[in-house]
Amino acid sequence: MVHEHHFGQAEPRAGEPRTGLVVILTAATMAIEIVAGLVFGSMALLADGLHMASHASALGLAWIAYVYARRHAHDTGFSFGTGKVNTLAGFTSAVVLALFALMMAGESIHRFLAPVPIAFDRAIAVAVLGLVVNGASVLILRERHGHGHNDHHDDHHHDHNLRAAHLHVLADTLTSILAIVALLGAKLYGAVWMDPAMGVVGGGLVAIWAWGLARDTGAVLLDRQAPGEAAAALKDAIESGGRLRVVDLHLWSIGPGYRAAIISVRSPDPCNRRDIEALIPDALGIAHLTIEINPPEGTG
Repeated sequence: MVHEHHFGQAEPRAGEPRTGLVVILTAATMAIEIVAGLVFGSMALLADGLHMASHASALGLAWIAYVYARRHAHDTGFSFGTGKVNTLAGFTSAVVLALFALMMAGESIHRFLAPVPIAFDRAIAVAVLGLVVNGASVLILRERHGHGHNDHHDDHHHDHNLRAAHLHVLADTLTSILAIVALLGAKLYGAVWMDPAMGVVGGGLVAIWAWGLARDTGAVLLDRQAPGEAAAALKDAIESGGRLRVVDLHLWSIGPGYRAAIISVRSPDPCNRRDIEALIPDALGIAHLTIEINPPEGTG
C-alpha cells in the first residue's frame, strides 16, 4: 500500500486569502510612498516606501507559496510533501530584505552628505497613510487562535508562513512611525539630520529582520533537528513503559504543523510497530514515521 505524502497541504490555509489582500494593500501604498519620497525629497519616506517594497515582495512570495504548495500537494516528486515551499519563500524573502537594507542605508548616508529640500506637510501626509495601511495589514494578518493549547509543542502548529507575513507588516508599521517622527523633528525643530538618520535606523531594522528570517527558515530547509524538548518528549513517550529503549532518534520539520521522524529502538522481546506508534503523542505532529526495531545488545 502506497500512502500519500501531501500531509494536509492540499487544503487551502486560512492565511492564503488574507495574505493576498495585504499584498494588494502593501503594493499600492509602496508605490505611493516611493513616488512621494522622490517628489517631496524625504529620505525617511523613501526608505519607508523601499521597506514596504521589500515586504510587498516577501508577502507576494508568501502568497505564491501558499498557492503552489496547495496545487502541487499530490505531486509524488516531493518526498515529504510541499510543506517546505513556504519555508523556501521565507528564505528568499530574507535575501530580498537584506538587499533592501543595504539600499536604504546607502541612500541615507548619501543624503547626509548631500541634503535635499523636503516638502514636509505632503511627506508627512503620505507617511501617515502608510502607517494606516500597515496597521490595517497587521490586524488582517493577526493569527487567530481558536484553541487553548498550553504545552511547549504549541508553536509547531502555527502557520509559520502567516506568522512571517505578520512580522513583515509589523516591521513596516515601525518604519512608518520612524518616518513620521523624523519628518516632524525636521519640520518643527529644524533637525533635518533626523530624516536620513531614520533611514539608517530603518535599514538596520530590516537587516536584523532579514538575519532572523534567514536563520529560522535556513534551519528548516537544512532539516535541523526539532527543539530539544520535542525530541525529549518523543523519547520519554516511547520509553515510558520501561520495556523499549530509544538508541537513535531524528525529528525534523517537513512543513507547517508537520514533522517526520526516524526512530531506532531496542526491545527485549518481539515488538510490533503499531505498539510503538500508539505511544507517540499526537501533539508532536509526526506525519511521516520510520521505525527500526532491534533486539537487545549481544543478541541476533
